[in-house]
Formats: sequence, C-alpha cells, structure tokens
Amino acid sequence: MSNLIAGQPKYRRIVLKLSGEALREPGSLEAISPAIVTDIARQIQAVRDLGVEIAVVVGGGNIWRGLSANHGGMDRTTADYMGMLATVINGMALQSALEQMGVVTRLQTAIGMANVAEPFILRRAIRHLELGRVVIFGAGTGNPFFSTDTTAALRANEIRAEVILKATKVDGVYDSDPKTNPKAKRYETVSYTEALTKRLRVMDSTAFSLCMDNRMPIIVFDMTRPDNIKRVVLGEKVGTLVAMEA
Repeated sequence: MSNLIAGQPKYRRIVLKLSGEALREPGSLEAISPAIVTDIARQIQAVRDLGVEIAVVVGGGNIWRGLSANHGGMDRTTADYMGMLATVINGMALQSALEQMGVVTRLQTAIGMANVAEPFILRRAIRHLELGRVVIFGAGTGNPFFSTDTTAALRANEIRAEVILKATKVDGVYDSDPKTNPKAKRYETVSYTEALTKRLRVMDSTAFSLCMDNRMPIIVFDMTRPDNIKRVVLGEKVGTLVAMEA
C-alpha cells in the first residue's frame, strides 16, 4: 500500500459522476448488476470512511436514453423526462446497496416523488453531507434538454464541492479514441482552454462551461480499476485532471 493511500484525503467534499452504464455488466441484457452496484457502494463507503463528504450523480443510460428516443421520433421533452426517471431507479439501487453496508444516505430528486425520495433542497443537502451522509442526486436538473453531466456540474457548484470525479471506462482524456487509435495520447493534466481548442471529450458543452466559468476541476478516471475513487481522493495521479491551469 502506498503512502498516499495511508495518508489524508486531498479533497473534503466531492461530487462523483457515474454513468448509468457503469451499473450494467458488460454484454448483459440486465440494466443493473447487483454485484457491480455493491462494488461501487463499497468504494464509496471506503472514501466516506476517510471523512470525505460525497454526493453522487448517476445517469440513466443503462435503462433509457432520451436523446436516442428523440432521434427515433419521440418528443424530446417526454423522452428526457423518462430519462430522468431512469436516474432515480439507478439512484435507488445505489442507495439500497449503501444502506445494506450501514452507510446512511439520502436520495434527493429534482422532480417531486415524496414516496421514494426527498426533494432537492440545497441547504438540506449540505447539512446531510456535513453529517456524513452520502447524498445521491436523481432526476437530473428537473428540466429537459440537460444531461446528467450538467447536473453534476450544477450540483457541484451549488454544494461548493472541491472537485468532480467523472467515472468512466477509460483511464483519462485522450487526444483521440484509444479504442481505434493505439497511438492516442493520454493527458495527465489539461486546461479548460486546451480541452476546448482541441475538442477533447470531457463533458458536454453546457456542463463544461459551468465548470470552466466557476473554476471547478474535473478528474476523469477509470472506474473499473479497484479502489480508483479512493486513490483519486487521496491525491494519486489517476486519470486526467482538467482545471484552469494545467
């Protein structure tokens, strides 16, 4: 075990952005893998046990993709609201796994559904974090035409998080697709300006603009490698850091 893992956290309040696909077993027809959700919950618990305040934004693409449905002819607003409901399903799955481990959580949604979750109230969310509870934000921003990347950027700035950890299946940001280009270059650090100029795929434009305007750093990292969330929080050089100055 490295000295960094044994040390103190670099960040005290974080937003973890998970894609809905992160909850699915590769190649499986099942939308949610209980084993994968349990492993993600274990990693979150390990970071929470370091004293880090954690908020989670989870996508819904494993269940429903609003943009794809819109391209198929469905009304975009309807399709996006369906996607928001999918994120709540994923949030409930993650909440259940965490609570089975004894981690106190709160699921807050941008669309009212009192039987399953609290409404998103900023001061209440911050108080939950201060009390050591993991807060899961569901239902996106509550508005169509916005992605869960934008939700993560918005909520991170609202709760005054120190960083957004964007969990992916790739170990950082590349100058081209590493799956098709074996010579693709991975960045350890990159500035917002460079990411825009080189059209690097970090987040969608709305989310990226929110982060850049508010100097919110983003770390893009590989979620599939064991304990990477903890390694990032402890300051190890994992993935790619996107910040004002790189």
